[in-house]
Amino acid sequence: MEKMMKCFGCGAIIQNENEKHIGYVPKNAMNKDKVLCQRCFQLKNYHKLQETSLTKDDFLNILQQIGEKDCLVVYMIDLFDFNGSLIQGLMRHIAFNDVLVLANKRDILPKSVKERKLEHWVRRQLKEEGLKPIDVIITSGKKHLNLDMIYDAIMEHRQNRDVYVVGVTNVGKSTFINALLKHYADVENQNLITVSEFPGTTLNLIEIPLDEHTHLYDTPGIINESQMTHLIRPQDIKSVIPQSELKPMIYQLNSDQTLYFGGLARLDFIAGEQANFIAYFSKNLKIHRTKTMKADDLYNRHLTLQYEVEGIETIDQMKSYEFQLPKGKCDIVISGLGFITISSQGGKVKVMAPPHVNVMIREAII
Repeated sequence: MEKMMKCFGCGAIIQNENEKHIGYVPKNAMNKDKVLCQRCFQLKNYHKLQETSLTKDDFLNILQQIGEKDCLVVYMIDLFDFNGSLIQGLMRHIAFNDVLVLANKRDILPKSVKERKLEHWVRRQLKEEGLKPIDVIITSGKKHLNLDMIYDAIMEHRQNRDVYVVGVTNVGKSTFINALLKHYADVENQNLITVSEFPGTTLNLIEIPLDEHTHLYDTPGIINESQMTHLIRPQDIKSVIPQSELKPMIYQLNSDQTLYFGGLARLDFIAGEQANFIAYFSKNLKIHRTKTMKADDLYNRHLTLQYEVEGIETIDQMKSYEFQLPKGKCDIVISGLGFITISSQGGKVKVMAPPHVNVMIREAII
């Protein structure tokens, strides 16, 4: 049987019949060793996103195939949106294969945070999730951080088995694999695998030979619909996701004061003594402080609205979460948007965000 040709950018099976379906390539562009589908070509050259018909279940089915293999799983998570980048029930999907965890986007967190501290924090969070990896390595796909350490760990732990790189959308898998290829495979092409901030860029398994018998596979990102990035307009994603080191924005709040985050979310300090609220968000996101008694009116008149979420017109359409603050430091996380580190003597906060966006309290990462 003739092997099906796949797009080397996203892994989609190449076809010439339907321009609106994934993997489409005009027949006159088929005479190349490596074929790039029309969707990847437009992403690379024009930054234009073509919608696909793939669902979350389609991505999970691909992940489930890994459970039928004896392999090494490289599990990439996002230090900026750690909780939003976790794959629920991962071990069930991959049948308890060995897992090497790469904590990506170190370059986004402030340089002052020690790498060792981040590693210990990640290990504690994973333990709470019931995950015991064979190792945890802090990295930055963009900056090639600890690439030699990662390469050595993969070669040591794979034991002549295939390697599957897994993670949610936008976690940085393809950027990492491109860095690995350029560093170790003497590859000069820029971005062999399609890289973009749009969710769901990789559409199928992308196979990269490791030796004569084994391969490394880039897998499609699992869609986590609890992340803010899945609700905002595609043209706003690059502004909302931080592209460079986070600069802490410090606010001293008294009770009955409110912070708005680009109109996408809001935090009310309901009760407690004056406390420090340190915001870690994209520098493009405008943060607005006001009195809580004025906050509803400001939103409803669109005076705090910087980015839009479809279906949210008034503050009443937001979902509310209330948290009791512990003494000391904690983070309030708004998945896919950012987090606020609070240093207080206790008290209570209310957070409002679009329905389905995950909002939670956790141990402070910084």
